[in-house]
Amino acid sequence: MPDGLNPDEISRFRNDVERLAGGDVRLGLAVSGGPDSLAMLLLAHAAYGASAAMVATVDHGLRPEARQEATYVGQVSAALNMAHFILTPPAPITGSLQMQARKARYAALENWRVAQNLSYILTAHHIDDQVETLMMRLNRGSGVSGLAGIRARNNTVIRPLLGWRRAELRDIVERSGIAPVDDPSNADPHFDRARIRGHLAHADWINAPAMAQSAHWLADADIALEWTANLLLQDRLRYEDETASLSPAGLPAALLQRLVLRALCAVDSDSAPRGGAMVTLIAALQRGETRNLGRVRAVGGDVWRFARATPRRKK
Repeated sequence: MPDGLNPDEISRFRNDVERLAGGDVRLGLAVSGGPDSLAMLLLAHAAYGASAAMVATVDHGLRPEARQEATYVGQVSAALNMAHFILTPPAPITGSLQMQARKARYAALENWRVAQNLSYILTAHHIDDQVETLMMRLNRGSGVSGLAGIRARNNTVIRPLLGWRRAELRDIVERSGIAPVDDPSNADPHFDRARIRGHLAHADWINAPAMAQSAHWLADADIALEWTANLLLQDRLRYEDETASLSPAGLPAALLQRLVLRALCAVDSDSAPRGGAMVTLIAALQRGETRNLGRVRAVGGDVWRFARATPRRKK
């Protein structure tokens, strides 16, 4: 057992993993070298042993220090007799830096999981991450899906530390004697999350576990809405001759948005709007109007129809 861990912490972590993944699994740990993911590494080693888990660090090539940090994680893993891999996305990060880096990171981790025949990828998101995410999305006017925050399980990604506080994880690493790496982007006020994190650090009136619990209930509500929307599909949505037809009468807005999204995706998944664009589209269809959205032409009326838009002729 690594120094600094106690049996209650190990048992708690094992229960958290098995609640999400069941038993007899091969785990892939996403470890950046920060205190949160290093604590997860130590807990996983103590709970499951070196043979049941592998470690991966993603180097996006965005910071010169990143390769050195990844190598450091490899050294910590080697000291625990755990296999470690450095993953590099195949293409440079462009566009929205944090969003595109996140997509590239999860894509690289999933490819690694499949190649290594692992059951799940574990990330070290915790209660404080959840609160930051909830505040960010409240500030953007997100709906139920967005306010559900970070999901405990998303396909092959599980997050067993969502019931843990950042301070608890830092304490585990401090007691182990391992020095975590410091990513300066975590405190860079150019990023929304870092700004909100800075403000939350002084908001001692916030009950972080209660806010995280609210995100959990919102995730349950989102699942319930998806379940109901799927039940409505056979009665409300038809797709034939490359045209989707939707009967909107009497549907609450939350369900109507989900069914419109399915109709759009049936015609062309790249044309699906989000947030305010979806609200604007539905309002137009309710007025009986016609709107072009990407490569889809949407026509209002008693029954809404969605089909491929006729390409504009070049002048």
